[in-house]
Formats: sequence, C-alpha cells, structure tokens
Amino acid sequence: MDYIFWIILGGVGLALIVATIAVLVGKDKSAIEPPDQREALEPGREPESETEPGAERVPEPEVEALEPEARPESGVVPAPVPTPEVVLEAEAEPTPEPEAELEPEPEPEPEPEPEPEPEPESVPSLDVPEPPKSRLARLRRRLASSNNALFRGLASLLARDRIDEDTWDDVETTLITSDLGVGATTQLVEKLRSHLAIDGVNDPEKARQVLRAELLDLVDPGMDRGLNDTGADGNPAVILVVGVNGTGKTTTIGKLARVLVAEGKTVVLGAADTFRAAAADQLETWGSRVGVPTVRGPEGGDPASVAFEAVARGKADGADVVVVDTAGRLHTKTGLMDELGKIKRVIEKQAPVTEVLLVIDATTGQNGLTQARIFAEVVDVTGIVLSKLDGSAKGGIVVAVQRELGVPVKLIGLGEGVDDLAPFEAEGFVDALLVAE
Repeated sequence: MDYIFWIILGGVGLALIVATIAVLVGKDKSAIEPPDQREALEPGREPESETEPGAERVPEPEVEALEPEARPESGVVPAPVPTPEVVLEAEAEPTPEPEAELEPEPEPEPEPEPEPEPEPESVPSLDVPEPPKSRLARLRRRLASSNNALFRGLASLLARDRIDEDTWDDVETTLITSDLGVGATTQLVEKLRSHLAIDGVNDPEKARQVLRAELLDLVDPGMDRGLNDTGADGNPAVILVVGVNGTGKTTTIGKLARVLVAEGKTVVLGAADTFRAAAADQLETWGSRVGVPTVRGPEGGDPASVAFEAVARGKADGADVVVVDTAGRLHTKTGLMDELGKIKRVIEKQAPVTEVLLVIDATTGQNGLTQARIFAEVVDVTGIVLSKLDGSAKGGIVVAVQRELGVPVKLIGLGEGVDDLAPFEAEGFVDALLVAE
C-alpha cells in the first residue's frame, strides 16, 4: 500500500505547484490592469459613486454569492480557473467634420488675342521672255560683229579692180573651207563669174549686191521656216528635239520654251534624256523660270515612258505645245538610234509629232552634216536648229545642211544669253554677214 501513499503525495505536490503558478500569473495580470478595472473586479468593494454629496443614493442590486464548488473527495485541489480578462474599449471620440472650404471665385479669362493673319507665300517672280521680233534685230547686230571670215573674205576679193583666175581660185578655197560644200561653192562661183564678166567689178557696191543676190538664192528664202506648234483634234503640238551630246540640245529646249511663252503659248516640257546625269534638273530649271512644268522620270529609266507621260500631261492640262528632250545619241550607235525611233512611235500613240528639230553645233562643220544625215534616216527631221553660230562658226553650214537634207534652218543661237535664240530669217542672215567688219 506504500505506492498509494506516494501517488497521493505526488498529486498533492503537483497541485500545490500549479496553484502557486496560477497565483503568480494572476498577480502579474492585476498589475497590468487599470485601477478602475481592478476596483470593479474586487469582490465586496463598492465602486465610488460619482454623484454629488447629499444626493440620494440608489441601492445597487444584490449579487448572490457563488457557493464554492465541492472539492473532490480524492483530496486533489483543482487549479483555479483564470478570470477572463475584460478589456474596456475606450469610446471613440467623434471626428469633427471638416469645415467646407470656400472655393475662390474664378478669375475672368483673358480675351484671346487675335491670331495674326498668315503672310501670303512669296511666289517667285517669273521671267518675261523677250519678244521674237525684238531679239531678231539684236541677233542680227551680234552676227554682223562676229569674227566670221567667210563673207568678209569674199567681199574683199570681189572689191578688187581686176579678178583673174588666181582670184577665183582664192574665192573657191574660201567658200569650201567655210563649210559651204563643193556643190554650193561651184554653183556660187559660176554665177558670180557670169555676172561680173558682163558687168565688171569696178564698183564694189555693185559686186556686193551681186554677191548678196547669189547668197540669198543659196540660202533659199522661200523655204517654210515656221514652227509647227499647232496641234489638231484637240491635241497639243508635239516637238521632238534630237541631237548628239555637246550640241547644246537641252539648253536650246529651254530657250525654245521661252520663245513659245513669249508668243503666248502654254508649254509642257518632257525630260526624256534619262541617261545624262542632271539633264532633267537642267531642263526643270529652265522651265521654272517661265512657269513651264517639266515631266521627268527616274534616272536611267525608260525615255519612251517619260515622253508618253509628258504628252499625256499636256493633253490633260490643255497645253498648246509639248517639247520633248531626248538623250544625246551617238550617230554611230545603231541601238541608240533605234531607241530614238521607238520614242517617236510611243509618242504618236497619244498625239502626232508635229515637229522634229535636229540641233547641230555650227562649229562642227562637216561633222554636223554627217550627224544630220544619220538622224534623218531614223526620224523624219523637219527643221534644223543651229547653235553657237556666233564667234568662230562658219556660216556656210546653213547652206550645206539645207542642201543636204532639204530641210530648212528654223532657229539659230548666237550666244549664251537666255533669249539668244531666234527664228532664222534668210535675208537678215545674209545682210548681217555682208556688213561684217
């Protein structure tokens, strides 16, 4: 029975330890609780009345004392039940409502300043080309003062008191070296000998008149030198300009546009020279000076396509004339010349080509005749433009090229000025040469 004693003794010891721990824990909690709460929880103590002295005291309800629970007979003291902690929540203080802030009165909006009127874009002023009639007189004077030895030499020879065979030999040599050509030289010398043999050459003025008549006959004033710049059936006139590089072809087209504008015509330029670098830019610059639009294509593109588009643009705009530039063709290159024929055929799908102008450098002499002959086989050349006729040019090329092709010289260029291109007049040309000093 000894073990029962030891069990009871151990249980009592354990109970004492638990009770001691509970008491210690309770004291710690009571130290933390606020005094008001401890007073409320202490048994048998009445809370202090907050009523004023002398006021009648209201009896509080009696609280029945709880009978202690019966301990178990086993003698084990149960652990005291911890009192639940009561936390008094402080009443939340009412949050004061924020006072409504007075909105400031809106400031009056300033009146919008009037927008300045946009300045009109400055339109570049266009050149006013010189009328063709006035430039003819100026070009005649320039040709008369040029260093042209052809007719000066003839005039000095024919002014001699006596002309022998040696003199006529000198006349023939002068004419041939002036690019007049053998056939035209023979014809002129025979007529001069016939007239002067009858009338004599004692009077230099008479010799000059004979020479003028024979030269004028060679130049042939009866040829039609007017530009075919009038279209038919509502289509614009189409002028195709051909020639080799270096003859001044693109520059001549720019000057021709000025001549047409001076005559009151509306013009469209076609930059079909797609092989030469900056050719389209050059032509566009010429056109912009007189308000003429330029149709161009990509560099190295199909020139026939550009020519086609230029004519289509002219028809759409109701233009009077379309002038088409072409690449400078070497007359010895068959493929390039064939392409020139293709350009003409493509253009004629839109409108007929009314004029084909061949530009020849007057200083090239017989080489210019060779070029003219080859170009005439590819396209139907209808007119000649002689550029650079002033200075060292030999006037005989005018007669030679007309006799070779049967095509009239229609335009001549006598300088680098923008208006140094004029219609060719046979009488004015011969008169200017005979008065050269």
